Amino acid sequence: MNKWYPEALKEFKIVSVFDLLLEYIREGRIQLDKSVHSMAVTYHDPCNYGRKSLKAFGKAYFEEGREITRACCDDFHEMNPNRNSAYCCGAGGGAWAMPYSEERVFYGRIKARQINESKAKLVVAPCHNCRDQLMKSLNKEYDLNVEVKYIWELVADSLILQDKQ
Repeated sequence: MNKWYPEALKEFKIVSVFDLLLEYIREGRIQLDKSVHSMAVTYHDPCNYGRKSLKAFGKAYFEEGREITRACCDDFHEMNPNRNSAYCCGAGGGAWAMPYSEERVFYGRIKARQINESKAKLVVAPCHNCRDQLMKSLNKEYDLNVEVKYIWELVADSLILQDKQ
């Protein structure tokens, strides 16, 4: 953001969903129950929040999603390669919205293999294109048999709600 709209930074605090969730977790503003997600969990590095964000904004979100995921889950499994070397799920660049589903599924085959190799039963995918590709295409085409959640959905499902009476 600081490369495109520096004047906005003088007037507004601009944060990503990662920044906001981490702030709430670190400050203790929310408490999370890890037992809600007792299964093996892996984290998918979206191209948009990683490599593309680094190039466009000078900031990649690789560690933040992992810290949030680990705050919600005890059994975390990395996919390899990951972070800046992660494979695309196949839905990037507008591919999810295009009619080329066979090609999209083909390009996602390596991500499907990574998910299988991770032994995870839950995949955290912060990007809406990635989530849809993993959940609606790769899960079915490659018999992954995994649950897929957005990062904020993972946090919401892990929240410990306290009665303020």
